[in-house]
Amino acid sequence: MTVQTDARPQPDARPEPAARPDPAVRPDPAVETERRPWGSFERFTLNEPSTVKIIHVAAGQRLSLQRHRDRDELWVALDPGAVFEVAGRRILPEVGERVLIRAGDTHRLGSDGPPVRVMEIAFGHFDEDDIERLEDDHGRA
Repeated sequence: MTVQTDARPQPDARPEPAARPDPAVRPDPAVETERRPWGSFERFTLNEPSTVKIIHVAAGQRLSLQRHRDRDELWVALDPGAVFEVAGRRILPEVGERVLIRAGDTHRLGSDGPPVRVMEIAFGHFDEDDIERLEDDHGRA
């Protein structure tokens, strides 16, 4: 979700997804765009528990199909050729495209050829042991 701090329309603004009815579910992270005389910046998190990683995927490789109990993740494609698999959907994101993965959703990140980088922002309690691997090309499932 992109929140505008001025009235100018943004070419990459997308409609907000429908709100989940369960009040225990964390709200969608508000990515705020702020304009300055020199350009703009996007703020992905502000004063909340979060962990930010840049994931590097080697050419033609993929991570395990997994899910987490305790955290949501926001993925941002940094390079062309990334493949996101989320809740059974295969997504070929454009550079800069964002995908929100809710706790409990199955997901996998891969490369459709070239090496790729993806920024991952985890919201909630972060622990590498909170990975349930369902499938894995490297024998870890």
